[in-house]
Amino acid sequence: MAERAIIELGGVRDLIVRGPKPDQAPAAARAGKASAAVKLPGYAVGDKVATRKAYGQALAALGARRDVVAMDGEVSNSTYADEFADKYPERYFEMYIAEQQLVAAAVGFSVRGYRPFASTFAAFLTRACDFIRMAAISQASICLVGSHAGVEIGADGPSQMALEDLAMMRAVQGSTVLYPSDATSTAALVQAMADRDGIVYLRTTRGAYPVLYAAGEAFPVGGAKVLRASDADQVTLIGAGVTLHACLAAAGQLKADGISARVIDAYTVKPIDTGTLTAAAAATGGRLVVAEDHHPEGGLGSAVVDALTGAGRADLTVRHLAVSELPGSGTSQELFDAARISAAHIAAAARSLAG
Repeated sequence: MAERAIIELGGVRDLIVRGPKPDQAPAAARAGKASAAVKLPGYAVGDKVATRKAYGQALAALGARRDVVAMDGEVSNSTYADEFADKYPERYFEMYIAEQQLVAAAVGFSVRGYRPFASTFAAFLTRACDFIRMAAISQASICLVGSHAGVEIGADGPSQMALEDLAMMRAVQGSTVLYPSDATSTAALVQAMADRDGIVYLRTTRGAYPVLYAAGEAFPVGGAKVLRASDADQVTLIGAGVTLHACLAAAGQLKADGISARVIDAYTVKPIDTGTLTAAAAATGGRLVVAEDHHPEGGLGSAVVDALTGAGRADLTVRHLAVSELPGSGTSQELFDAARISAAHIAAAARSLAG
């Protein structure tokens, strides 16, 4: 059949086809980090700032680098990408409600030597899952930012709640998944994203929460922070984003009961900080409570257990608190309580482990 097909196509011929070659990457992209120095915004400990707002402010600061471009899916006033658009309109691109094209355009900018940041509601990035997967296969380097994640968004209801985005992004080959809990860590991680290869995803929060870290604190990708620890710790509480604040509140409740809890901020979900987790598990007899504003499958809890079992820890007793049922509409606190991921539920799970 091959011989017949060759005959039908006109026989064997020695054809050489040369397509057009693109010009060299633009000078602005080549300049990249050689542009003006980046001065990240600073925040006072205790101030309430939404991580989505910190993202926009950090992105605008990062615009001092001429290789940085930004695009959004017509929600820039909510993701705060409009902070960059106001300052650098010539490097901002409105992609409207076309999330697949949002990612495709980001890949195109990456190929041309730019560092693209593409943002929208985290729930809407699921529409572009195949484009993200193909971007990884193409070895593109793009920065994706999903805001309004989890039941934390409250009254908007389940159609707007990203509860599977961490699982989706973790499953992408070579991806990096970041979930900061406050404005300081968000700003630092946005800057780190711009220099990291591959698909890098940042999950941000709608509501404003207290700043936990002083300006200038380092947040290396792949790291975690231990916010509370002592030699007498009986249980480890692990959170990221909004649930870290719930873990801290739960630790306060436990202290009143005479139970000492270690608290870990797992701001890098992938690659997760196995060393910090292993040390905490060893110190607290393998007793862990993991709380996340996400479905149980494929999120923070899975990342923690995968890391610890992969490191050879078999003596684990884990309470995994996640959004396991279809949420409704209400205030953030009402939905945290309904999903059993609030501080009270974290404390109750820790008590059951500590005896």
